[in-house]
Amino acid sequence: MRWRIAISAAIGLASGAFCWFLMRHFHQGAGDLRWALHLAQNLLARRNPYDTPLEQYPVTAAIFALPFVRLQPELAAGVFWGISSSLLAFGLTRHGYTRLLIFLAYPYWVGMLFVQWSPLVAAGAFFPLLLPATLAKPQVGLPVLLTRVSRRGLCACAVVALVSLVLMPTWPLLWLRQAGNYQHFIPLLVLPGPLLLLALIRFRNSDAIFLLLSALMPQRWFFDSLILWLIPRSRREILWTVFFSWGAGIWRWYHIPQSFTEVGRWTVIFFYLPMLAVILLRKTTVSASKAAQKAAQIIDASKIVVPETAEPKTITPNSITPKP
Repeated sequence: MRWRIAISAAIGLASGAFCWFLMRHFHQGAGDLRWALHLAQNLLARRNPYDTPLEQYPVTAAIFALPFVRLQPELAAGVFWGISSSLLAFGLTRHGYTRLLIFLAYPYWVGMLFVQWSPLVAAGAFFPLLLPATLAKPQVGLPVLLTRVSRRGLCACAVVALVSLVLMPTWPLLWLRQAGNYQHFIPLLVLPGPLLLLALIRFRNSDAIFLLLSALMPQRWFFDSLILWLIPRSRREILWTVFFSWGAGIWRWYHIPQSFTEVGRWTVIFFYLPMLAVILLRKTTVSASKAAQKAAQIIDASKIVVPETAEPKTITPNSITPKP
């Protein structure tokens, strides 16, 4: 536990400091976090936060942004990104340190440039009390919420949703009106996105369902796909998917996309199809119930029935009769 905390804190400090540097160097303020800060500031001032078509976050995002309202924008961005990365790292190290390799994936680094919610949403998959983070950006968080749901997580989500309604009862209607301003693509509907339906071959696998749910969500840029790295588990799976993910980064470096459909096509090719390959090529394992049943059968077959023996008689000197 000490090593997990130390490594997670180191990742959080390093990534948060680098994010702060990028925001200052490129004069980006708080990045995309500024819209959640805009929500929180308007709620505190009792003003309508949806006073601009560019405000497309739900009020639930404002609840997470409240602790950063008083900070300078660049510092708020760095602290937010560092905390999100630290929580994700702590969750990933629950069963070892191999999964920390997902921090090498291109969506993580492009997400840092925009100060996105993907690391915090992905961290919600490991901690039920953090599951309400999926409500801050539902188009990214819904697959995580539906596949990692728990009673404690649902209660936490209900509390956050209730608090948001207390702060502003009409926000769901105002937010839905902003949906028409959200430019996006849906991976499943962008060629070669229909190939992702092959995941139905492994429909009993929760990762396959998670991949399909993610492919049905409206998305905007490469950073939304970071949650897909909840799928690979082994070192080989992570390294290969990380390797292919940088194809999108290299392409973006030399070519500016002309439409969100084009962004979606390269997202499918470099992120979704490698994840589909991981799911289809992964060796099928016996389910826990079948394994337990088989183990029980082996134990039953190996039992040796030992017949009960009569109680030994007590031998006393008077009971011994000498031979004639």
